[in-house]
Amino acid sequence: MDNDARTIYARAMPSVKNELLGDLLKATSRSFYLTLRVLPAAVRPQIGLAYLLARTTDTIADTEVLPLEQRLAALQALAARIAGTAVAPLNFGELARCQGQPAERTLLEKAEASLALLSSLTPGDLALVRTVLQTITSGQELDLRRFAGASGRGIVALATAAELDDYTYRVAGCVGEFWTRICRAHLFPRARLDDRQLLADGIRFGQGLQLVNILRDLPADLRNGRCYLPRTALAAAGLTPETLLAPAGEAAFRPLYLDHLELAAAHLRAGWEYTNALPRSCVRVRLACAWPVLIGWRTIEKLRTARGAEIQQRVKVPRREVRMILLRSVISYPFPKAWREQVKPFSPSGKAVAPGGELA
Repeated sequence: MDNDARTIYARAMPSVKNELLGDLLKATSRSFYLTLRVLPAAVRPQIGLAYLLARTTDTIADTEVLPLEQRLAALQALAARIAGTAVAPLNFGELARCQGQPAERTLLEKAEASLALLSSLTPGDLALVRTVLQTITSGQELDLRRFAGASGRGIVALATAAELDDYTYRVAGCVGEFWTRICRAHLFPRARLDDRQLLADGIRFGQGLQLVNILRDLPADLRNGRCYLPRTALAAAGLTPETLLAPAGEAAFRPLYLDHLELAAAHLRAGWEYTNALPRSCVRVRLACAWPVLIGWRTIEKLRTARGAEIQQRVKVPRREVRMILLRSVISYPFPKAWREQVKPFSPSGKAVAPGGELA
């Protein structure tokens, strides 16, 4: 790039940044945009850019109309550019044309512009963004290869609880780790905190949110040939992926489902402890952490009472209720007891779940 080109690029950067981390992020991030908006400005661009690039890799992985190898090649090419190990321009025109949603088409068309924003990060922030995206894309690649050839008539399931734990770390737990490190560096570098516990809880926070999504999306995933509930757990309950949601198997399925809801609840409880471990003066980042915990917690409450037909319809927290959750969190913030009681101890099946508890 010559000096004139650099000058033009530098002048255009603010408008490009506003477009990508504003309108496009809002169109593609749905509920996460609320969290992003409340974050302090010191960390909002880094976290927003990491999310935007993660959504780009996710869109590539989810473009099922294209052959597996083509998606893997595109994913690897983008990962190499993010990592800085390749410089060849990317052309995702064919991928973009396959998207049903305008925002996802734009996401792929603007991939080069998103990558260019990496140059606006400090070396420390760039290293953190690259690390989290490398982990996320490794999980997406693993997922594509694991479920290659899967269909509603040939369902592929994860083998063990360890595989489920690894998957939820790669695609979500690592985000909690990234979030912790970047907020620690920019927002409360001198605060006296138990960093080891904070990182551990941050990872579990992300894993809990992902596990809630897995349990909520179980019927749709099964129809697409994917089962994230491990075969070992299914076999212990006398179930297979093919019979998991059959009416005749509901009696056996229910305890298994509740066990995994308990694990998700334990992870989110760790996320709530994480939120409350942050300095109380960091109001914005505490709210940004609290909102996904509270919405996830309410989702678990709804899932624990849902039955076969309701589960098939994908349980969701209505927007009106989400708005009330956000409002309640802001109103209760000045009152520590009311704030903490937003997440009341409960176990979806009535059994106690200790923090750090795992499924056998």
